[in-house]
Amino acid sequence: MQLDAHLVHVLVCPICKGKLEKRLTDGYLVCKADKLAYPVRDGIPIMIVEQAVPLDHSDHQVN
Repeated sequence: MQLDAHLVHVLVCPICKGKLEKRLTDGYLVCKADKLAYPVRDGIPIMIVEQAVPLDHSDHQVN
Protein backbone atom coordinates (compact mmCIF):
# COMPACT_ATOMS: atom_id res chain seq x y z
CA MET A 1 0.00 0.00 0.00
CA GLN A 2 1.32 3.43 -0.94
CA LEU A 3 1.12 6.61 1.11
CA ASP A 4 -1.28 9.14 -0.42
CA ALA A 5 0.52 12.24 -1.72
CA HIS A 6 -2.18 14.55 -0.32
CA LEU A 7 -1.66 13.06 3.14
CA VAL A 8 2.03 13.97 3.06
CA HIS A 9 1.12 17.63 2.49
CA VAL A 10 -1.33 17.61 5.42
CA LEU A 11 0.90 15.85 7.97
CA VAL A 12 3.37 17.86 10.04
CA CYS A 13 6.04 16.98 12.56
CA PRO A 14 4.43 16.40 15.97
CA ILE A 15 7.29 18.26 17.67
CA CYS A 16 7.85 21.44 15.64
CA LYS A 17 4.78 21.36 13.36
CA GLY A 18 7.11 21.72 10.37
CA LYS A 19 6.87 20.15 6.92
CA LEU A 20 7.83 16.53 6.38
CA GLU A 21 9.78 15.14 3.45
CA LYS A 22 8.68 11.81 1.99
CA ARG A 23 11.58 9.43 1.42
CA LEU A 24 10.60 6.85 -1.18
CA THR A 25 13.79 4.85 -0.83
CA ASP A 26 13.50 3.98 2.85
CA GLY A 27 9.81 4.44 3.76
CA TYR A 28 10.11 7.34 6.19
CA LEU A 29 8.67 10.82 6.60
CA VAL A 30 11.57 13.07 7.59
CA CYS A 31 11.63 16.25 9.65
CA LYS A 32 14.88 18.03 8.81
CA ALA A 33 14.45 20.60 11.61
CA ASP A 34 14.29 17.98 14.37
CA LYS A 35 16.49 15.46 12.51
CA LEU A 36 13.93 12.68 12.99
CA ALA A 37 12.42 10.14 10.61
CA TYR A 38 8.91 8.78 11.19
CA PRO A 39 8.29 5.29 9.78
CA VAL A 40 5.53 4.45 7.31
CA ARG A 41 4.23 0.92 7.80
CA ASP A 42 1.75 -0.61 5.35
CA GLY A 43 0.98 2.88 4.04
CA ILE A 44 0.24 4.26 7.53
CA PRO A 45 2.53 6.99 8.90
CA ILE A 46 3.54 6.33 12.51
CA MET A 47 3.67 9.85 13.95
CA ILE A 48 4.66 8.85 17.48
CA VAL A 49 7.75 10.69 18.66
CA GLU A 50 9.01 7.70 20.63
CA GLN A 51 9.03 5.59 17.44
CA ALA A 52 10.88 8.18 15.35
CA VAL A 53 14.43 7.32 14.27
CA PRO A 54 17.23 9.89 14.70
CA LEU A 55 18.94 11.00 11.51
CA ASP A 56 22.68 10.84 10.96
CA HIS A 57 24.04 14.40 11.10
CA SER A 58 26.41 13.97 8.16
CA ASP A 59 23.93 13.26 5.35
CA HIS A 60 20.48 13.05 6.97
CA GLN A 61 20.22 9.28 6.54
CA VAL A 62 18.29 7.12 8.96
CA ASN A 63 20.60 5.41 11.48
